[in-house]
Amino acid sequence: MGGPAVEILVVVGLVMVLVGRRAVEGATWCIARSAASATALQAALDFACGAGADCLPIQASGLCYLPNTLPAHASYAFNSYYQRHNAAPGSCDFAGTAAVSVTDPSYGSCTYPSSQSTAGGSISNTPTNTPINAPPTPGIGGGIGGLSPPGFGTAVPNYDTSHASRLLSLLLLTCIGFLLPPP
Repeated sequence: MGGPAVEILVVVGLVMVLVGRRAVEGATWCIARSAASATALQAALDFACGAGADCLPIQASGLCYLPNTLPAHASYAFNSYYQRHNAAPGSCDFAGTAAVSVTDPSYGSCTYPSSQSTAGGSISNTPTNTPINAPPTPGIGGGIGGLSPPGFGTAVPNYDTSHASRLLSLLLLTCIGFLLPPP
């Protein structure tokens, strides 16, 4: 093994480090954890909407209403709250139902804010939206249910990079393809 294959491996490795660093240093979003229970997500969604998150886009006529799922609506509300708090450490926890992601969750015409300025500024002391009930889930009620405001439990955000490595995986597979001998 030598020559061009090693050079390609070094270049790909450097690109992976640079891409990975930029993703962590760039914008972040707050999304619902996939393992969160429906009960906890509903309570956290109600809290976020009642505490100043912009929940109008996840109403029936909003650009982010579809998909009409509890995790999708919670993610949008969590991110709105997080961005309006200037992505402060601890503002993306929601009793363990949310995590910080380095991958933009926006899709189609639904754009997730990526900063305080794109989220409509900071929140006021008075909630600006009434809490919404996300799509009906059998047996799930609304309400805060003992949920503490984000930031009261942890000072360091959790980073969910499970979707951030697509480009890195592609680069790694390309590199491995160059290293394998031809058939």
